[in-house]
Amino acid sequence: MNAHVFASSTLSAQRVTLRAGARTLLDDFTHTFHPGEVWCIAGPNGAGKTTLISALAGLLEPAGGHVELDGTRVTAWSPARLAQRRALMPQGERDAFSASVFEMVMLNRFPHLDGWGWERAEDRAAAHAALDTLGLTSLKTRDVLSLSGGERQRVALAAALCQDAPLLLLDEPLSHLDLHHQIDCLEALTAWARQSQHSPRSVIFSCHDLNLARRFATHALLLDGNGDAHAGPVRDVFTPALASRAFGYPLILIRDGEHEALIPSTQRDTSPSSSRQP
Repeated sequence: MNAHVFASSTLSAQRVTLRAGARTLLDDFTHTFHPGEVWCIAGPNGAGKTTLISALAGLLEPAGGHVELDGTRVTAWSPARLAQRRALMPQGERDAFSASVFEMVMLNRFPHLDGWGWERAEDRAAAHAALDTLGLTSLKTRDVLSLSGGERQRVALAAALCQDAPLLLLDEPLSHLDLHHQIDCLEALTAWARQSQHSPRSVIFSCHDLNLARRFATHALLLDGNGDAHAGPVRDVFTPALASRAFGYPLILIRDGEHEALIPSTQRDTSPSSSRQP
């Protein structure tokens, strides 16, 4: 595989504004996502998580501003080169045709194939490694149409890993998964991000579980759906005060030794500003 495929990717939002009809979801947002970071995007339903991931991936033109990948506007990249630099796992993608699990994962090797489209040993090895990482080796010959929703979700994540791009954009990768597989997937993603010290990789995913994000992500982006966003280290962003304000419900932080968890307050009228800070 060409050396440039392994190089780290830096993603940057430059004064990005996102709208849904008359609503402003995100207003004049500027931030750089650096290699080696694992980001969780969170917020209430309709806050713009999917819209933002689509814009970061280059599939949606923002209402204002632009997105850059390695200093070049993401819309200026050719589709083939962009697919070598970033992999996207959309939300709720459904299989349109019958194929084996292995064949579905191999489809994401297309950006790395030569002009004849022939698969190489390294492509097949990448597919096997991705299936093994997600615990799917025993299902590799199964028809994807016969899988459960959770199994298909893990196949989609394996395909994204198999693409071997240094930047992963994942929209709700934990949906349809039980807690055991949610943790397995997050452990796989964090291990994947730090797999190479010389060329660190980046993961940006959306998620509704703030506590899992606090455990596995390094950074967080919290949207309120009204134009505001908070970005930074995960425990500085997913605090009782900021999360309560974004979700419109009072949350408190509880501790048990080294473990922490955000939970709903038993008093609905509790002010977010009175919530205990980490």
